[in-house]
Amino acid sequence: MTRLLVLEGDGIGPEIVAATCDVLAVLDARFNLGLIVERAEIGFPALAAHGTTIPDAVIARALEADGVILGPVSHNAYPPVSEGGLNPSGVLRKRLDLYANIRPARTPEGLGGRAPVDLVVVRENTEGFYADRNMAEGSGEFLPEPGMALAIRKITAKASRRIAQSAFALAETRPARRVTVVHKANVLRLSDGLFLDEVRKVAADHPEITVDEMLVDAAAAHLVRAPERFDVIVTTNMFGDILSDLASELAGSLGLGGSLNAGETRAMAQAQHGSAPDIAGTGAANPGSLIASVAMLLHWLAGRGGADSFARAGAATDAALAVALADPAARTPDIGGTGTTRAMTDRVIQALGSD
Repeated sequence: MTRLLVLEGDGIGPEIVAATCDVLAVLDARFNLGLIVERAEIGFPALAAHGTTIPDAVIARALEADGVILGPVSHNAYPPVSEGGLNPSGVLRKRLDLYANIRPARTPEGLGGRAPVDLVVVRENTEGFYADRNMAEGSGEFLPEPGMALAIRKITAKASRRIAQSAFALAETRPARRVTVVHKANVLRLSDGLFLDEVRKVAADHPEITVDEMLVDAAAAHLVRAPERFDVIVTTNMFGDILSDLASELAGSLGLGGSLNAGETRAMAQAQHGSAPDIAGTGAANPGSLIASVAMLLHWLAGRGGADSFARAGAATDAALAVALADPAARTPDIGGTGTTRAMTDRVIQALGSD
């Protein structure tokens, strides 16, 4: 049996999580996955009930699960950390040591007018400029006096090396077999210099992979002008966050951007976008990102000793989502369709039963 912990989150989180769980139930029945799906509260509901947006008991359950499905959270609207307003995403990435954030961007067929994007951003997930992830205790951002804010950026050889290893392992499975290392070592000479040195060491062990090095500003420009030149991008936390959003929008929509947070023994599927409270409850939320993320989780489980049925379920999900995206009546408004969350979900489920 495989235990999955489902965390709905805030805003549109409950809607797209419910849609994704409906798809997952069909996959479980069709491929005999033996899933045990459990649920726990995070975000504003947890804050109201427990005084924190992510209780310790939820973290403990996540550590015991085979995989986690995380809905979007409204952490920008949370109270200060001292009042329980922790970012569940950051906490789980750090506590579960989910050091690799894998974000594919591929232009779906049938949308029209989109750039020919087919790349993956492999983003370091546990340190960098993110103040909630780079200290053992406390925050890496602080205010010594009014009018002065300081932040610490942490880059380590260990984290740089293992994210590079993830990127090169992924590149070996793709036809182009190309890795672009994105950095800003011309300015951040020590921190990005350390990152770049560690990636170069890993690259030396993979002579069959073509390697480019590119400054982050140039990478952003080339993504817009010629996204087809990229295959696998490996970079630090904040640069990867920005570039992966750009790539997903070029390919179609953040609403389609799958995202897997992976470590050595644990993984978490998470929609690439935010909680979009302005459309919560309207039926307009695109469930595609979280459905695609769960497909990635199924592939990850298959690669970590799971049955072949998990790989087949992941592939079937990818194919069914492609069918739904080709149907304007099923697509949600953010990608030029007239459908609703429910319509798109139903079309994915229908496609799963017809292939």
